[in-house]
Amino acid sequence: MSEAKNEVSNVNVGDTLTGTVVKVDEKQVLVDIGYKAEGILPIGELSNLHIEKASDVVTEGDTLTLKVKKIDEEDVILSKKAIDADKAWEDLQQKYENNEVFETEVKEIVNGGLVVDVGLRGFIPASLVETHYVEDFSDYKDKTLTVKIVDLVREQNRVILSHRAVEEAELEEKKKSLLQSLESGQVIEGTVQRLTNFGVFVDIGGVDGLVHISQLAHEHVDHASEVVKEGDKIKVEVLSVDRDSERISLSRKKVLPGPWSGIEERISRGAIVEGVVKRLVNFGAFVEIESGVEGLVHISQIATRHIGTPQEVLEVGQNVKVKVLDVNEKEERISLSIRELEQEQEAKEYKQYEKDEDQSGFQLGDFIGDKLNKYK
Repeated sequence: MSEAKNEVSNVNVGDTLTGTVVKVDEKQVLVDIGYKAEGILPIGELSNLHIEKASDVVTEGDTLTLKVKKIDEEDVILSKKAIDADKAWEDLQQKYENNEVFETEVKEIVNGGLVVDVGLRGFIPASLVETHYVEDFSDYKDKTLTVKIVDLVREQNRVILSHRAVEEAELEEKKKSLLQSLESGQVIEGTVQRLTNFGVFVDIGGVDGLVHISQLAHEHVDHASEVVKEGDKIKVEVLSVDRDSERISLSRKKVLPGPWSGIEERISRGAIVEGVVKRLVNFGAFVEIESGVEGLVHISQIATRHIGTPQEVLEVGQNVKVKVLDVNEKEERISLSIRELEQEQEAKEYKQYEKDEDQSGFQLGDFIGDKLNKYK
């Protein structure tokens, strides 16, 4: 007994020494530190994190650097946790000062956030885990996260980290890069994020651009929900980019086939179509014959008689039949006529009248002839 005491008398609390693990029990580890008395490494001094069994951390034969925690008669109480903590604090202090981003593993899910291994016990509050709200953190166990230190106080043993800050910095960098690369006329794909009364916001890769309601479709749109919904993947064309204010104007309409596309294949010269009078101007009437396609009935083509204004014959909202005089897809122009239809109808009626008259004449002559024969 006295020999053992003499052997350890030169070891002082706070000393750092190296030992070899000779036995691993459930709650403690025995370490050969070069003295007759083996050092005792309690499970609570093995790690800064909670562990269930000593064998989860060390095995027989491991060489450990340890700190003398306490000397109690023949027992030398050792700590691996203290050595790890000293190294960890130095490393963390450097990372904190350099605003360094590094990886860490989630060890526990606790109320209010995540416990991570940073050489000692670190904490990520729930609000600093993601840029979005997370209801259940159970999937984060054993997950590796990129983090940066947001608060470090050794005296209070406080290490607060944030994964959200890393995500936000990456998004900001991505946003700047995207803003620099965008040019007017580019066609890109995005995801509809929000619908408003004046249009929709579309995520085009970490940045939201606005598709004004007038740029959603070729036809008139009263509300964005008529043509898109949240989550829709849509193609858009970049109209303009204001890098200073980070405003991006987009158009869905420009990437959609226009109402005039293929019009010459659908409507040919001489065709008779139905339409609705949309506008009356002093030189004629604009008639919509397809959604988004209006043709002009010149004032001279409105009626067979002379008229002073289109309002004498037509009114907005009126359904009319028109004859196509000319179609020009490139210039998006269609010439229409109501007069020609009326003239054709009058000519048809006149021919029918003549035919009826001729038939009546023959019948009358025949009838008179029969009468005359009676008097011969």
